[in-house]
Amino acid sequence: MAKNRRYLLILATSANLSFAAPLATVTVAAGSAGARYQTDATVAAVRQSSIATQVPGQILQLAVRAGDRIKQGQLLVRLDGRAAAQSAVASQAMVGAAKAQLIVAERDLQRQRQLFADGYISQAAMDRAEAQSRAAKAAAASQSAQAGASGAISQYSRLSAPYAGLVASVAATAGDMAEPGRPLLTIYDPTAMKVIASVPQSMVAHLRLDTSAQIELPGMAAGQRRLSARHVAVAPAADPGSHTVEVRLDLAPGAGPLVPGTFARVLFAANGGVAATGYRIPASAVVLRSELTGVYVVAPDGHPWLRQVRLGRTSGTDVDVQAGLFAGERVALNPLAAAQWSAGE
Repeated sequence: MAKNRRYLLILATSANLSFAAPLATVTVAAGSAGARYQTDATVAAVRQSSIATQVPGQILQLAVRAGDRIKQGQLLVRLDGRAAAQSAVASQAMVGAAKAQLIVAERDLQRQRQLFADGYISQAAMDRAEAQSRAAKAAAASQSAQAGASGAISQYSRLSAPYAGLVASVAATAGDMAEPGRPLLTIYDPTAMKVIASVPQSMVAHLRLDTSAQIELPGMAAGQRRLSARHVAVAPAADPGSHTVEVRLDLAPGAGPLVPGTFARVLFAANGGVAATGYRIPASAVVLRSELTGVYVVAPDGHPWLRQVRLGRTSGTDVDVQAGLFAGERVALNPLAAAQWSAGE
């Protein structure tokens, strides 16, 4: 039994010695990321509209589906407008009644004026006749205005496309009750797209927020991944919650089959004298474990520690690290050997 214990001790010692061999490392130094600042962004449409009704009503027809291409003036939604139509007819009938009352009042006013001129009625009677005529005119005008409003409301039962574009989403189905202000569907114009990026307020003065910015679309085909902005606009105020400034980069027409919400990256050129914003390391040193992206940082005593990092742009066999590393630190080139070293120590 004592012999077996000595044998196990020798094996454990040998294993520790094999893992204790020095790891190949690379010293973190500023890379090309120092000349640029990278931030995540989102593709959006310059013209995007939420279509909603101005009057309540049951949806009788949804004429489009998500993804459909639409023309300007095309029918999108048809509501049950019978109640509005009946109200418009009733308003027109009331207009006719008001006009009839106005005719009677004006004729009566003419007779009263003749009688007053002949001295058969008093001034008070004449004043009452004129007042009744003015009231009849006001009532006719009011009924005409109400009839116009009712007629306009009756037109709201048909929702048409304000411009040509695509249907992004449909949030209702036939039979639902439409309420004023509740979006029924969303449309956008695919010919005019933009990219929205948020830049930390502390970096705004150090970056060139102009058309020199490069836009990358990781999810697009190889020939469509990089775009240029034809116009850049910077928001005049910062967000008080995130302390970032919104930068809008308008894309040229026909930039590609982009859809709102697409993930993008924007690389802004830095002004002279700006310190590096990231570090470059070999991409093979990166560890991907589920949702964790990290590297093994080798401490001064030689022990490797797994640390989470945020990656940036990949160039060839190297990758920029935007956060998680500091200049002068050593990163293990072989993450598998570093994991074994750490586990076997």
